[in-house]
Amino acid sequence: MLREDPTDCRFQVSNCSDKPREACGLFGVCGHPEASTLAYFGLYALQHRGQESAGIAVVRDDRIFEHKGMGLVSDVFDMTHLSLLEGDSAIGHVRYSTTGSSILTNAQPFLVHHRNKSYAVAHNGNLVNAHTLKNELEQAGSIFQTTMDSEVFLHLFVKNLRFGFEQALVETVSKLNGAFSFVMLTSRGEVVGIKDPYGFRPLCLGKLNGHYVLASETCALDLVEAEFVRELDPGEIVIISQDGIQSIQTSAAAQRAFCIFEFIYFARPDSTIFGQNVYLMRKAHGRRLAEEAPAQADLVMPFPDSGTYAALGFSEASGIPFEMGMIRNHYVGRTFIQPTQSMRDFGVRIKLNPVKKLLKNKDLIIIEDSIIRGTTIKTRVKSLRELGVKRVHMRVSGPPHRFPCHYGIDFSTKGELIAASKSVAELKDFLGLDSLHYLSIQGLLHATGIPNPEQNFCKACFDGCYPVAFDEDLSKHCLEFA
Repeated sequence: MLREDPTDCRFQVSNCSDKPREACGLFGVCGHPEASTLAYFGLYALQHRGQESAGIAVVRDDRIFEHKGMGLVSDVFDMTHLSLLEGDSAIGHVRYSTTGSSILTNAQPFLVHHRNKSYAVAHNGNLVNAHTLKNELEQAGSIFQTTMDSEVFLHLFVKNLRFGFEQALVETVSKLNGAFSFVMLTSRGEVVGIKDPYGFRPLCLGKLNGHYVLASETCALDLVEAEFVRELDPGEIVIISQDGIQSIQTSAAAQRAFCIFEFIYFARPDSTIFGQNVYLMRKAHGRRLAEEAPAQADLVMPFPDSGTYAALGFSEASGIPFEMGMIRNHYVGRTFIQPTQSMRDFGVRIKLNPVKKLLKNKDLIIIEDSIIRGTTIKTRVKSLRELGVKRVHMRVSGPPHRFPCHYGIDFSTKGELIAASKSVAELKDFLGLDSLHYLSIQGLLHATGIPNPEQNFCKACFDGCYPVAFDEDLSKHCLEFA
């Protein structure tokens, strides 16, 4: 297992990103002789959902074995690790922390032993009542090993095992509030998938040569050549074993709350989530944006990779040529060497470089998918001005982020959101733009093509209408130990 060395460059992250980060990605496979290898490639496909840690747990001889560490999937695992993870059922996890510190103790899957049986769990989302449940459990004698809300699930589950395995799952889910998709592995070789009653986070079911697979996104199924079967329903529990698959439907909420930001930013464009292809959805956002906020310009361009697909849609609808005016360095990883003052903004410039001859003396429309803190965009617009660009118009393929997310995205305080404190006109001036327009909430919902979108999506980060109540006083580190 990787050692947490504070001098190791893998743990020295240059946080120059202006983009939100999501909790994690999940993968599970039952009854396949190459389970750990499939889990590895599944996590590789889901790497965009979390880059802080990765882990795989497998079952062999009625015991669960695991390996996990800090860093990317390719950092944590090699052939030696996979060869030691023999077993025919496995779950895997890639993580970005939204509750609990970014330390090895909090890497998942999380494994516990109880009465000669073992259980491992991996979680995507955020439990908004975790602090209350944790206090109750500690008063009853539970001892917590991590600062993750995910651990609460397992403590509740083992307490409920007196009702039997299936009922323990149902009873546990009934106690949880918030956004959660879980995959769980038992020492008997079962793989369990769980989705919250509102269906905030994606989780789908696939099949590979007769073996069932669970994954956060269909892009992971594609990589391992598994056939997509369906998405789990809100409030559904699936129990997969060598005997087949069992579905238990717990109480689903009257209103669904799929996270609409999955379409805008989080999900990979080649994935299908909530029944819609992400690539085509993002192009539809761009087309709608061109209708709502047209502008005269020489070319349409994104800051790669955000906004690329919406920019294609904007270009098609407007007739303005699409160009890749900024070139991304695909070999940039995490940098731990801090630049000198003379190399200020290095962390931003190292990732993107402008095509100077293409952009000089041009009027540009830049398409972005979101503006969270604004610092990175401000620097990039400034560099374009210095290059000799005449006008810079920005169009954003989602509404302004004015409210914090409490369901598994890392902007959990209003102070982190620049649109919460500035009007669009003020933000335009702050970023140094000639014009700035966001896609309207109505336009965003219409572009989904889904009937009754108001009843299907969580858009709380845009309008402040939270589907699940939460404690306003709690930060995303509510489970931190003193």
